[in-house]
Amino acid sequence: MSTAFEPFDLAGTELANRIVMAPMTRSRAPGTLPTRATAEYYAQRASAGLIVTEGIQPSAVGQGYPNTPGLHSDEQVAAWRVVTDAVHGAGGRIFAQLMHAGRIGHPSVLPDGLHPVGPSAVRPAGKLFTGAGMVDFPTPVELTGVEVEATVADFAAAARNAVAAGFDGIELHGANGYLLHQFLSGNSNRRSDEWGGPVENRIRFAVEVARATAEAIGAHRVGLRISPANRYNDIAEDDHGQVYPALVDAINPLGLAYLHIAEQDERPLTLELRERFSGALILNPHTPDGVTGVDELHLVEDGTADALAFGALFLANPDLPARLASGGPFNAPDQSTFFGGAEKGYTDYPALAAAR
Repeated sequence: MSTAFEPFDLAGTELANRIVMAPMTRSRAPGTLPTRATAEYYAQRASAGLIVTEGIQPSAVGQGYPNTPGLHSDEQVAAWRVVTDAVHGAGGRIFAQLMHAGRIGHPSVLPDGLHPVGPSAVRPAGKLFTGAGMVDFPTPVELTGVEVEATVADFAAAARNAVAAGFDGIELHGANGYLLHQFLSGNSNRRSDEWGGPVENRIRFAVEVARATAEAIGAHRVGLRISPANRYNDIAEDDHGQVYPALVDAINPLGLAYLHIAEQDERPLTLELRERFSGALILNPHTPDGVTGVDELHLVEDGTADALAFGALFLANPDLPARLASGGPFNAPDQSTFFGGAEKGYTDYPALAAAR
């Protein structure tokens, strides 16, 4: 029986433990560049077995929110190198999450007159926070077949940039209603070409992005995050029981490092995907009554997952593995500082020794 505090070999990347810092958007990257504070924030949390960064756009048009970072320019690569050096200097391991927001965005957030894109010209319900306040999502521009292939290439280029920036690997964001998820879902993907329609076509984009990034930097450096049946960002997946087993079967031959499930109330599907997937499983478990914490550690012990991802609790507790091992105490996350701002609610949460 394994425990969450034991080392783990993640496809050749040696992790000190099986406690993962989940990706969390913080919107503190002015000009799409991570800052010295970003380096401090992640280095503070380097006792995680693995850090997965906030979503990083692989192209300019992939940006969905204000002040989110990119990995599509030399300047961005250099800025991220400061972050990865800080994490490695503190003994940590860090993967870059590549996130193309797709139709979740607004022209006011994008540079150079760009407009949000998606698999189909279907406007999502809801609003987006911008510098001008809350605004309706616009109708996205449907990607042409050529543009879909170019977007796949953008992911591969961003993966190479991630390695150049010193990251140990990348995670593809196929969850939470962003572009990969939009292709998977029948309500946002209404195409009639080879990228839409039946399940085998709707999974094609995610599979090709996984293939291209694996070829670019090695499959052992690539993970995929999914969130089956997640309705966030106006996604509807009535056939998720067919989509995700088909997706896992299709990516298995690639030999990816891990599958990361942001679980909804779908434990039977999680267990099915665990059985089907040939690599490691990182689980951000469904916790309807609170955040993931001590009560979920047994999911490593009973073999449900190889590692556990912690979100808000890691945001507020930079030394979370030590706190989990001792059963607390835990700092409470300040939701008012989740997005944007300076050091408050970012780098000023005390470590356990300081709290005592």
